[in-house]
Amino acid sequence: MLNILIVGGAGYIGSYMCKYLSKNGYNPIVLDNLIYGHKEAVKWGVFIEGSIADSTLLDQIFRKYQIIAVMHFAAFCYVGESVTEPLKYYQNNLSNTITLLNCMVKNNVLNLVFSSSCAIFGESDGLPITENQKKNPINPYGKSKLMVEKILDDLNKAYNLNYVCLRYFNAAGADPDIEVGEDHIPETHIIPLVLQTALGKKDSITIFGDDYSTKDGTCIRDYIHIVDLAQAHLLSLERLLNHKLSANYNLGSGTGYSVMEILELACKITNKKISYRIFKRREGDPAVLISSNEKVFNELGWEPKFGDIETIIETAWKWHQKMPNGYKS
Repeated sequence: MLNILIVGGAGYIGSYMCKYLSKNGYNPIVLDNLIYGHKEAVKWGVFIEGSIADSTLLDQIFRKYQIIAVMHFAAFCYVGESVTEPLKYYQNNLSNTITLLNCMVKNNVLNLVFSSSCAIFGESDGLPITENQKKNPINPYGKSKLMVEKILDDLNKAYNLNYVCLRYFNAAGADPDIEVGEDHIPETHIIPLVLQTALGKKDSITIFGDDYSTKDGTCIRDYIHIVDLAQAHLLSLERLLNHKLSANYNLGSGTGYSVMEILELACKITNKKISYRIFKRREGDPAVLISSNEKVFNELGWEPKFGDIETIIETAWKWHQKMPNGYKS
């Protein structure tokens, strides 16, 4: 069996990755401590409840399942919280990842696909953002991701640990089969927030800042569908297994949309009025983040198939209608 360890595999992206791997001949082994993940989302592969901080458990998993590669989704990812609770982020995203990497090297598991983030760039010095642009993260979340990237480069040179770092822009949308969707507690992502408001689960949404130097004053982000993310992970995995070539890739649609544009599109798609209120800027939020896809297209042949923002919102809306209370529906 081609066993792939998915750490954080009960979360939004990790759970869909398990489905995608299963469809493509791989066997996901899921490790998740369920702090933010949902056991109900683990429908493909073996589930083990536990943490990547537990080196004894990791050693047992590596020995029992003959893992050939690891996909790492087990990070805390709330930008605002990382500013107010940085130690929480450095402990989980950095220290616990070092424990995982130590166990991988010890057990000779030398292939890793790492979920990195566009947060490593901070305020961009050019658009669209390419892989070689200056990295100056402005929040502890982004700093923790960049630190791991640097560690992976060192481990590649010292231990031949091969890696692909995938720098997500904004993961969004839902499984077209409506089996996997976005269910965070607390929810901070704009698309599920506006859809929850359309469903009457919230009275209104909060827009953090309308005084940015953008066309309507609200932040602009690049949204990427989870199906496209999963395809990029599979292509990265096969690059590692077949060629042992490490790399870093930015992953986005190449197009940016403001918070107000997302709100207006959601109103159109749901045929609902969605109330909002303006609040002050959230510390740690860059004004604009838009990805270049040139490198990942040239080296992996990847390009988004669900890049249209209306398709992204429509798939998410179908999932939220079916699962109005998330996985507890």
